[in-house]
Amino acid sequence: MTLKIEIEIDGSAGAGAGGVPPYEQVRAQIAEQARGGTLPVGYKLPTVRGLALELGLAANTVAKAYRALEADGVIETRGRHGTFVAAAGDAAAREASAAAQAFAERAQRLGLSEAGALAAARDALRAAYGDSG
Repeated sequence: MTLKIEIEIDGSAGAGAGGVPPYEQVRAQIAEQARGGTLPVGYKLPTVRGLALELGLAANTVAKAYRALEADGVIETRGRHGTFVAAAGDAAAREASAAAQAFAERAQRLGLSEAGALAAARDALRAAYGDSG
């Protein structure tokens, strides 16, 4: 299953018209999807240019939204690797999210299907926690 970011821009809501500026619409929708779990931790966001092209916005508009999201801790930029939904919460949760992301990338490199990777993770969790779940 491939996730795709879903953002809708109200073009009539320009900053001068008393509406919500486009960068704020992008920022708010990504933040809501990340915090709500629609965009999971570790999800790789489109490039600034790619998302701008997809939404019909200027690259600077999307860049402004990404900077605001990064300042809020919603996303993180990993240099040339891209921009990702950041792990929220305490250090243990962040570390577990990083381990899960590493597992997902490794499972994909090994050629496992999503179902196969989930089964492997489920088996490991049962082994660690017992059958009580």
